[in-house]
Amino acid sequence: MDVLHNTSRFFCPHPSSPTLLRRRFSTVRSSLPFPNEKAKYHRELEAAVDVVERACRLCVDVKKSLFSSEGRILEKNDQTPVTVADFGVQALLSKFFPLIPLVAEEDSAFLRSNNLVDSVFSALTDKASSGEKSLTHDDILEAIDRGGKDSFVFGMKPATYWVLDPIDGTKGFLKGTEALYVVGLALVVEGEIVLGVMGCPNWQEDKPLKSTSEVQGNKNIVAGSGIIMVAHDGCGTWTKRLSSVLGTSAKTPESWTRCFVDSCCLVHEAHFCISDSQTWESLPLSALFNATTDADSVGDKEILLLPTCCGSPHIDSLSHAYATGTPRKAGFYGTKCLCKYLTVASGRASIFILRARAQTTIKAWDHAVGMICVHEAGGKVTDWEGGQLDLGADQVGRRIIFPLGGVLVTNGSVHDKILEMISSTSSIV
Repeated sequence: MDVLHNTSRFFCPHPSSPTLLRRRFSTVRSSLPFPNEKAKYHRELEAAVDVVERACRLCVDVKKSLFSSEGRILEKNDQTPVTVADFGVQALLSKFFPLIPLVAEEDSAFLRSNNLVDSVFSALTDKASSGEKSLTHDDILEAIDRGGKDSFVFGMKPATYWVLDPIDGTKGFLKGTEALYVVGLALVVEGEIVLGVMGCPNWQEDKPLKSTSEVQGNKNIVAGSGIIMVAHDGCGTWTKRLSSVLGTSAKTPESWTRCFVDSCCLVHEAHFCISDSQTWESLPLSALFNATTDADSVGDKEILLLPTCCGSPHIDSLSHAYATGTPRKAGFYGTKCLCKYLTVASGRASIFILRARAQTTIKAWDHAVGMICVHEAGGKVTDWEGGQLDLGADQVGRRIIFPLGGVLVTNGSVHDKILEMISSTSSIV
């Protein structure tokens, strides 16, 4: 049975009222960058965009609690703000998709044991639109548990479900105002990813650089415009600014821009990014190339490693370096995977490579939405042997993937060459 045939079942808090669904999303129906008739799941995508935008607003509001009036980080070692944002986003998304299974990271046990339900409730209170049923504490706990471990048993057959990463990059969330983090949501239908939405509140436009300390010292500075990225099977990958959602002023109405991966065809000219928890020396390609973060001094046997592509003060510091001749060497702030996917899909990096060690658990929500965004932008995602990433490998919970060797995300042009290099050097590193 096509569980998405009657879409009103999955987006309406009151599933018996399809008219409410039509009323809620009629105002955003024209907001997609492509005609509805080209997108089979346009209603699902419209709803997902709306909810991810609200989630980004929630994250921005909660993040404000990290800073004092002087810009100092409050309770630096306290995980409460990021916990409230994480759980709040998951509850928000669960509320809007009440019947279709959700695969996500959290359940309510931690909230209950640490008396954080009131904090999440407060964070969610102003995210409901007028006319919507207010959430109760029990609603929040139930919504969060929908995405938790063992909440749904899938089995061997291809399944339909949402995959959510409420905050990819919690360390980045806890850092300076301009550190990057991503809200990611993907829809899987009968085992295939059909759409994805990523919201990145602190994504930077090209502009004069400010240090993180300068930003933290002025609570009125808005960190970047932020972007939302969407992808739909067969319709491409698109972005628009999040300025209006985040309360910043915009001189002109925001419009969608089509995204394409970069056109680099030579490995030694490619821009690489890697997981913040891994080093270049731990990867097979280190046997062939050294890595540098200085765009102005890339040697013959070196590749350019983007040190600031995720969770850093400025994602555009590399492009700024090209424009000004000023090398940037900012450090990592600890985000995970989705920001790297976003960077490749937008053409700012050529390659993201992740090693999957035997003891490493690779979570589906760290990859699902990024996979479709890169694919629809013209790129390619496989494991290190060239095989497709199997979201159904975890037959019970659809929570874990098992890429052979690791994950390789590229612009497509250099993909086969990188696979050859990995194969020829894997035994060395």
